[in-house]
Amino acid sequence: MLKHLLIILTVITICAGSARAQDAAAPFDNDLQRMSEILGALHYLRGICGNNEGNKWRNEMQALVDAETPSGERRARMIAGFNRGYNGFQQTYRTCTPAATIAIRRYIDEGSRISRDLTARYAN
Repeated sequence: MLKHLLIILTVITICAGSARAQDAAAPFDNDLQRMSEILGALHYLRGICGNNEGNKWRNEMQALVDAETPSGERRARMIAGFNRGYNGFQQTYRTCTPAATIAIRRYIDEGSRISRDLTARYAN
């Protein structure tokens, strides 16, 4: 889990170092939106599966938004992605199930892949 957190923090660092206009679309915006959805899904799923992480994934999302400092439409899309990920599973799962556990594992794997790809493409 620490490895996954370090990868997410690397993405945050890359985003923070990117210099561009506040509202201009970045080439990695689709990846950031997907990462936002993943963080929202993990925030919900890890909560119902008793991982006692509190707001860990929500805080990761906040750190991503703070590092990227998007405004306007970009910010709204990132937040909407987080909410979509959270709400999608909230409507389906009320308790932890084997399928929820599999979803958690897949989302962590996908988030790690996105983080590695972003690091490889955009790291200084």
